[in-house]
Amino acid sequence: MKKDFWLERWEREETGFHQNEINSYLRQFWQELDQQGEVFVPLCGKSLDMLWLREQGYSVLGVELSAIAVQSFFRENGYSPHQRTCDAFDHSEADRIRILCGDFFDLSPDDVSCVRMVYDRASMVALPTEMREKYVRHLLGILPDGAQILLITFEYPQGEMSGPPFSVSVAEVENLYREHAKIRHLARQDVLAQNPRFAARGVSQLHENIFLLTVGQ
Repeated sequence: MKKDFWLERWEREETGFHQNEINSYLRQFWQELDQQGEVFVPLCGKSLDMLWLREQGYSVLGVELSAIAVQSFFRENGYSPHQRTCDAFDHSEADRIRILCGDFFDLSPDDVSCVRMVYDRASMVALPTEMREKYVRHLLGILPDGAQILLITFEYPQGEMSGPPFSVSVAEVENLYREHAKIRHLARQDVLAQNPRFAARGVSQLHENIFLLTVGQ
């Protein structure tokens, strides 16, 4: 899956993955994280969840490939962000929300040095199998030890639907993270009835899994 795939989705306004309300699992499980500091939202799009996190008192750092998504986030929420270009990223910032427009894989440890928490609702499930391993390896390579990740994944019979979003099993999360992080499986929810677009595409089972990962434990 190449960068152009996502850039074209935003250009064509094919953004069914965007949620128009705050994620319920974020509200329910964020209290499980026990740190203060900056929250990192990889592949953030124009997620309203960043507003909720800021309202809880956190500074938010997002990274997003599409300039259309970044511009839409600030415009639709009434912000005129301060903008600058530094190294591989265009920076846009307003009201303690900063979004770096560029490639996630160009991030360095310096870019996320203040991060203590990560919210991953749309990153891991957006990537095919071969890229998920690369994604986790890079994420763990730049995060400070002790950082915590709230991870939300979809799980369904992958053969019934081509992603994205892709199916990410509990076993895969454990395999990718267990050598580098402490893993808590917080919940598993049957959500097929709440997601008719999956059923319409032939999916017979659909679950969401919520994890709390603590890096370097």
